[in-house]
Order: sequence, then structure tokens, then C-alpha cells
Amino acid sequence: MFKTSLCFLSAALLILTGYMAAPRKAVSLFDGKTFNGWEGDTVKTWKIENGAIAGGSLDETVPHNDFLCTRKIYSNFILKVKFKLTGYEGFINTGVQFHSVRSKNPGYEMIGYQADLGDKYWASLYDESRRNKTLAGPDSATISKILRPGQWNDYEVRSERGRIRLYLNGTQTVDYTETDKSIPQKGVIGLQIHGGGKAKVYYKDLMIEEL
Repeated sequence: MFKTSLCFLSAALLILTGYMAAPRKAVSLFDGKTFNGWEGDTVKTWKIENGAIAGGSLDETVPHNDFLCTRKIYSNFILKVKFKLTGYEGFINTGVQFHSVRSKNPGYEMIGYQADLGDKYWASLYDESRRNKTLAGPDSATISKILRPGQWNDYEVRSERGRIRLYLNGTQTVDYTETDKSIPQKGVIGLQIHGGGKAKVYYKDLMIEEL
């Protein structure tokens, strides 16, 4: 009884002194109406359509990669987003950047991890403008079972102290641990539309829980 009382007392003291922080709640990154909290080319490339962020074009070839980015920097988090990718000509690809920074040359590029989306890249982890390679990803058989082409899909990115996990429509597709200690584990979040195709991507219901 005495030991039990001590345990409860210790827990109470930890809470009161701030050593046991209450878990943070998920918050929305997009209000469905404005680009508050975001920066990028919101004149031509990125628009708001029916409560979703829309990037790219089905009428004109997207000239180069373009990103809409958060103004805030994030480190450990769980990010959930719904996406829909459409297109019919050229390279149909997009992705969600994280732990990233904007490149200075060219200024429209980004450097960092990308939760990739597109043919042969679905739900894989790519290192954009740095190592320029896929770090981990699922097989095509898995994707064929879980992907809803041309429809809304659920994407989840979990980043916790160098461990990155991706989920597509509830199925885990990546579990990757970064071994290179020089790779930053914080940065902005960015939404991409890839250049070289007539493609359009939609993002909505962006929710983030900081860990």
C-alpha cells in the first residue's frame, strides 16, 4: 500500500512539475478557404477548389516541380492527409515533403524527404534533391490491392526521432530508420505537383499531431 501511494505521489509530482506533458491534439493545417499558414505560387499553380488544395493543370504541361509549403517547421509528428491525383499525359507524380527546406538554386525545388505518390512510386519514401533516390517502398502487388486510382486516398506520415513510417489507406508501406545523423529531422511540410506532365493533384483534411 505504501509503495502504491508513493507511485501515485511521484506521478502527480511529475505532472505538476511539467515532466509529464499532456499529449497534443491533432490540428488542421488547412482551413478549407484560405492559404493561411502556407506560402507558394498561389496565383497560377495552387488554387483552392471545393474545400481542397489543388495544384497543377490538365490543360497545360506543368513546367517544373512546384511546392506549396507550411510556414511553420515541424519535427516529430503524425500527419494525415487525403489526396487525389489525376492526369493523362507525361509524368503523373506528386508527393508530400517533410523535414524539408526550399532550395536556393533552383528556387522552386525542395530538399528533404518526400512521401511519394504516382506510378511506380506510390507510398514510397524518396529523398528529394539530396540523395535523389527511393529509400524504401512497397511492392507493386501491395499497391494494386490498396490504391484507389483517381479517387480520394488516405495518406499518413509518422516521423519519430529518425524513424519514418508511411501508410496508404490504412496499410503500412514504409518503415525506415535514418542512419545518417547529418540528415535533418525537422523542416517544413510541402505539397508537390511534379513537372513534365498534364496532371492535377488535390489535397484536403490535412491534420497534424506533434509528438
